Amino acid sequence: MTATPVEVTATDGAARAGTVHTARGSYRIPTFMPVGTRGAVKALDSADLEALGAEVVLANTYHLMLRPGADVVAGLGGLHRFTGWTGHTLTDSGGFQVHSLSPVVDDDGVLFTSVYDGATVRLTPESAVETQGLLGADIQMVLDVCATLPATPEVLRSAVERTADWAARARAHHRRWEARPEGQALFGIVQGGTDPALRVESARRTVDLDFDGYAIGGLSVGEPRPAMLASLAVTVPELPSDRPRYLMGVGDPVGLVEAIALGVDQFDCVAPTRGGRHGSVLTATGRLSLRNAVHARDDAPLDATCACTTCARWSRGYLRHLLMVNEPTAWRLLSIHNLAFTIGLVDRARGAIERGELDTLRREVAATWGS
Repeated sequence: MTATPVEVTATDGAARAGTVHTARGSYRIPTFMPVGTRGAVKALDSADLEALGAEVVLANTYHLMLRPGADVVAGLGGLHRFTGWTGHTLTDSGGFQVHSLSPVVDDDGVLFTSVYDGATVRLTPESAVETQGLLGADIQMVLDVCATLPATPEVLRSAVERTADWAARARAHHRRWEARPEGQALFGIVQGGTDPALRVESARRTVDLDFDGYAIGGLSVGEPRPAMLASLAVTVPELPSDRPRYLMGVGDPVGLVEAIALGVDQFDCVAPTRGGRHGSVLTATGRLSLRNAVHARDDAPLDATCACTTCARWSRGYLRHLLMVNEPTAWRLLSIHNLAFTIGLVDRARGAIERGELDTLRREVAATWGS
């Protein structure tokens, strides 16, 4: 039996709303997962995330295994006790670092150079399972190979083959590993770039391994949005309806709503908080660049329609001042607002699905943020 069954309570076309049940409890779908790379969303704490209504937070296995070390996190009670986070935690496997850090990749695994001290670090499908077990996440991801797009057919084929092989090894090790945390779920990852046939093949091979949930990786890595959506359209129907479907690394408004319409349940992305720290603000009328001088004397909130604590109390002029003098308080306040916007948009999508009105929201978002 899957560790994360999905209870679908409403549909609108391929889109679905409902609940994922876990050993920890449950979380609603669709959902957006803030990214707490090193055990915290930069400039925020767990109380901030709880106040924002986040239900799942992502942490990065690669960084945490290096600093402070998975054994240290385990010794301090696992990620939940370590971070003071009471919701769900999902850990990525280090697969994105295969894409971003150019390590040495062979059939057995990956050889990294530590970004902290230059030490050599080996990660295999089996060690990724054990590391994430020590971290104590509710959901862990298999180690995969994410190809940068555009990529040659040979590169995409290699990524699919290695991902499938590593997934089988991870699934087998997760099942037999006696120290696995009780109830911990393991998600497989579908690769294949923007090649429809490879996407379908990868999805079917991953589903055959019977994971607790399924992620769609290797997208939002350089391809145009229409190509991403076309890849999703052929992939999602191949995934079981009773398991969560997770699109990795997507968090822009149009991407979120369009992927939800295609049947995706959960998302993660650093863009809302990273953009906020640099003065890129998400609002109901589009993106606002707070560094622009026009906001220096502006007494209005970032977004008059937003109910977040930042908009309720502080003006654009004040927030711009903090940003321009590199006051870290700005990073926190702008991150809170952008996460409130993003989580709120996904909440709106859930409500629209329940009312059968998702197409109305799609048109609104497309008109504001572009197609």
